[in-house]
Amino acid sequence: MTDDGPPQDDTGAERKMRFLFALRSHGVTDTRVLNAMERIDRGTFVRGVFSDRAYEDMPLPISCGQTISQPSVVALMTQALDVTSRDKVLEVGTGSGYQAAILSLLCRRVYTVDRHRRLVREAQEIFRNLGLVNITAFAADGSFGLLEQAPFDRILVTAAAEDPPGPLLAQLKIGGIMVLPVGQSDAVQSLIKVTRLQSGYDYEELRPVRFVPLVEGLGTE
Repeated sequence: MTDDGPPQDDTGAERKMRFLFALRSHGVTDTRVLNAMERIDRGTFVRGVFSDRAYEDMPLPISCGQTISQPSVVALMTQALDVTSRDKVLEVGTGSGYQAAILSLLCRRVYTVDRHRRLVREAQEIFRNLGLVNITAFAADGSFGLLEQAPFDRILVTAAAEDPPGPLLAQLKIGGIMVLPVGQSDAVQSLIKVTRLQSGYDYEELRPVRFVPLVEGLGTE
């Protein structure tokens, strides 16, 4: 008899299966979103002491005092955005770059902005390494959107404002969708879906969430 040691229960395939099961258990049913989440390895975007927790369904700290959202929230926001392959998407809050990478597999082009230059540089490096050529990242004040590329088919905001910022609403096409967290504190926030109509805007509340606040101006790094 030989002792082969403890069973290996954390193979890549099993880890991926658990990851996708967690997404489905939170209500993610869109096949395109699930495929994109499977293709983009979250571990690529989590560095340092938290890298061994990259596949858990939890937010994790990244540089500049920001966070990478938990995978189920990324997937649910992406699903609510209802992205098509023809869409031009604006993401406000690049962060680690994880959400933009997911979106890049689903749409024609992603423009992503962040107030922290360091985060933009680090995300750009990852995008290059992954060959994601349809993402353009800028260091900019995302609360004002990206007027030179407007209007957008879809807008996704990964930081919470008290109300949907007026410039972002104005840069949304008729028929376009914006998904963002809103709330007056970091403890009470709701994820909402805004659809621009010919006659105004339709608002749908999706679920409670917790995001870092949307801050005006550029960061110091």
